[in-house]
Amino acid sequence: MTRGFSRSGFTLAIVFAFLCSFAMTGLVAYAEAPPALKQLDEAFVQVAEKVTPSVVNISSTRKEGEAPGISELDPFFKNHPFRDFFGDEWMKKFKKGPGHGPMMRPTAMGSGVIVSADGLILTNAHVVKDAQEIKVNLSDKRSYDAKVVGADPESDIAVIKIKATGLPAAQLGDSSKLRVGEIVFAIGNPFGLNRTVTSGIVSATGRTNMGLIDYEDFIQTDAAINPGNSGGPLVNINGEVIGINTAIASRSGGYQGVGFAIPSNSAKLIMDDLIHEGKVRRGLLGVNIQDVTEPLAKSFGRSTTDGALVAQVIEGSPAEKAGIKSGDILIKFNGEPIKGASHLKNLVGKEKPGSTATLTVYRDKKTFDVSVKIGEKTAKATSTSTPSGEASTSNELGVEVEAVPKALAEKYGLKEGEGVRVKDLSDDGAGSRMGLRPGDIILEVDGAKVTDTASFNKAIANAKKNQVIRLKVQRGEQKIYVAGSVG
Repeated sequence: MTRGFSRSGFTLAIVFAFLCSFAMTGLVAYAEAPPALKQLDEAFVQVAEKVTPSVVNISSTRKEGEAPGISELDPFFKNHPFRDFFGDEWMKKFKKGPGHGPMMRPTAMGSGVIVSADGLILTNAHVVKDAQEIKVNLSDKRSYDAKVVGADPESDIAVIKIKATGLPAAQLGDSSKLRVGEIVFAIGNPFGLNRTVTSGIVSATGRTNMGLIDYEDFIQTDAAINPGNSGGPLVNINGEVIGINTAIASRSGGYQGVGFAIPSNSAKLIMDDLIHEGKVRRGLLGVNIQDVTEPLAKSFGRSTTDGALVAQVIEGSPAEKAGIKSGDILIKFNGEPIKGASHLKNLVGKEKPGSTATLTVYRDKKTFDVSVKIGEKTAKATSTSTPSGEASTSNELGVEVEAVPKALAEKYGLKEGEGVRVKDLSDDGAGSRMGLRPGDIILEVDGAKVTDTASFNKAIANAKKNQVIRLKVQRGEQKIYVAGSVG
């Protein structure tokens, strides 16, 4: 009995072991990665191996006693939810100045990418800003001193050079062919962790109006980007550099899934100018432009918000010579449809001064072309504002207006009796919804000139019949249009 029971138990044990073995074999087979996944995995590895040797660590040292404040370290994000890669907390740890411990020479850290075998490196302008010394560490652990070939703060692109040959140069791709959803890799030195590779997708292209730099056309990505990634490459699945990582949207100073890179095509144009001319020469039209909102489009008799609205034409500018007027909507530049004000600014900026361009203009419900000789961008305009006078309230807009003080009119080159100044406005009124601000000077209502408070109220009453009111406004030294529904 006992023996029989043992034999039976032994047989059961063998069967159980066989079944377990069979089951495990099935599980192993089931866990085998599909060929497509293996190919993707290998593609990721190949991209990292191809580009990583071209990525460098950059540390720039400023003069003793010249430690910049947070506002200087963070030039693009004052009072803004965006944080530059050198975020406040990170800079407190890595950037020391006089009276902040033993490190007397403030040092900033960032990334760069080698673009020529003889030592040219592309990076961000803010990485090497005001640097007295620049050190570049290569992937093979060699270290070199670098010199700035040229830097362009308006685009945040800089080119530096080290004395070396035979370097592994990365290949610049064509960023104009990028599509939303493409796989991309961010490579750099976050928190000093050399040649870190992260992956994600292209979340969006053509991001503008971020308030980061003067010329914006960002690639947005969710590839993890952190302090120290500034100047490093954003790379596509072919191992081509399609962007230079520049900024992150973050309330914490660290990665939150929204990063921005300067497109490689833009970076290459700027790089070529910096190498050959030492500066960037940008085209100029001589107009103040703004986006066309839906209310503005309706007020001009248009059904689309494409194009850029000319709010002001600078006296003696190429635009004035070409016959462009305030209130024109520019809809094409050299045959390319204009998506908005930032798009036109970028298109004009890329044109060489002295070249001739064709503008397609919408005016008085008609479309026509004009030729304009592109000027050269030099200094920027500044803006200001001030207060006082006898007031009148427009109940239609919820705006209190007054005569323009003489000193203010002289400051902005306004004639006597030109416009009325916004003294105050109700928070829930039509004026506030349009975007009017205290200090704005209202020059026109639906094209009718405003000379005093009475003419302003009369023009508003007449314009109300159209349900959409358009105002031409002097704001600081610039003229803009605002529009909104009333009634």
